[in-house]
Amino acid sequence: MLKLNPVELKRIWGYELWIASTHPNGRQEDFAQKCHSYPLLVKIIQADDILSVQVHPDDESAVKYEGDGFCGKTECWYVLDAEPDAKIVYGLNQEISEEDIKKAIDENQLEQYLNFVNVKKGDFIFIPSKTIHAVGKGLRLLEIQQSCDLTYRLYDWGRGREVHLEKALKVLNYKKMPVIKQFSQSFECEYFSLEQINVKGGWSMYCSGADASKDTQLLFIISEGHAVIKSSDMKIPVPVKAEEIYAVFPGEKITVEGKACIMRIRVK
Repeated sequence: MLKLNPVELKRIWGYELWIASTHPNGRQEDFAQKCHSYPLLVKIIQADDILSVQVHPDDESAVKYEGDGFCGKTECWYVLDAEPDAKIVYGLNQEISEEDIKKAIDENQLEQYLNFVNVKKGDFIFIPSKTIHAVGKGLRLLEIQQSCDLTYRLYDWGRGREVHLEKALKVLNYKKMPVIKQFSQSFECEYFSLEQINVKGGWSMYCSGADASKDTQLLFIISEGHAVIKSSDMKIPVPVKAEEIYAVFPGEKITVEGKACIMRIRVK
């Protein structure tokens, strides 16, 4: 078992903590030594201002527009904390042509077509690749995604940063998004699965498999309780704290004792 130390990346809107990453833009060397090319990237996003309106390519588009070796970015957000009236952009609020989107962007009027949704602590948002989206101000999120750092920026609220309009419009999906709800204990998609575990007393798990890059499991501590974690190779249990993350490798058994809420993350 390995406790992972975050890599902090400052942004104009706040910061990101890359808490489980072998991606070269935020590589955790100790994790990479154990798990050379982990296919997921786990972050904490602290948004003190709104992020750009953006879209990520799927696997096919990533190779088409960026070249061999790139993958797409399907992701999800779990809301760790939210200011009152915090919002995200989640798709479009109406059908609109590519020409009208271009015109709205040129005239700084894209907001009227964006689907703004209020979110609160505990909400879960699935964002398949090709979905238009933005994180709003006053949000702290757990993000689980493919190990990809490709972002096509459509609109940046007049801040003057580069946009990637041509690529973004080529990959953008215009479908209506589902209703956002509180996390329902488990979720899975093509790339990863999540399970929320509420420990009250004790909980154990065994990590089977032989492929460290695929079979490694991640345990993210959602809320701080009075709990300790120990593995088969540890003599002394370690107290757990909120927003810590642990990698459990094939062949290891771990036990959590006490009270804690955990997000268990697995590669599909």
